[in-house]
Amino acid sequence: MGGLNLEVAKFGMYVMFPIGIMYYFGTNLDSRFSVPAFWPKAEHSNKVPFDREEISAELERLRARRLHNRELRLAAEAREAQRNQSQNQNQQEDQS
Repeated sequence: MGGLNLEVAKFGMYVMFPIGIMYYFGTNLDSRFSVPAFWPKAEHSNKVPFDREEISAELERLRARRLHNRELRLAAEAREAQRNQSQNQNQQEDQS
């Protein structure tokens, strides 16, 4: 068949091909495969509170936000109910 030289060449290819691929993709990674500004900056990410005061301040902020959203939702529901009630009265007057 092939002989000793063919076997040595195949062995060299089997060994050097993965090493070459790892060298190509493993060197100079920062400039070759990087996306600029991919990760958010520290000031744009969430800061997890650890101290008792920070936790209570965060809970108070979340509570105030929840109550504010609740007030807005209730006001919108009241306006919608008033609008529906006036439309129902107008429909009843038209039927009479």
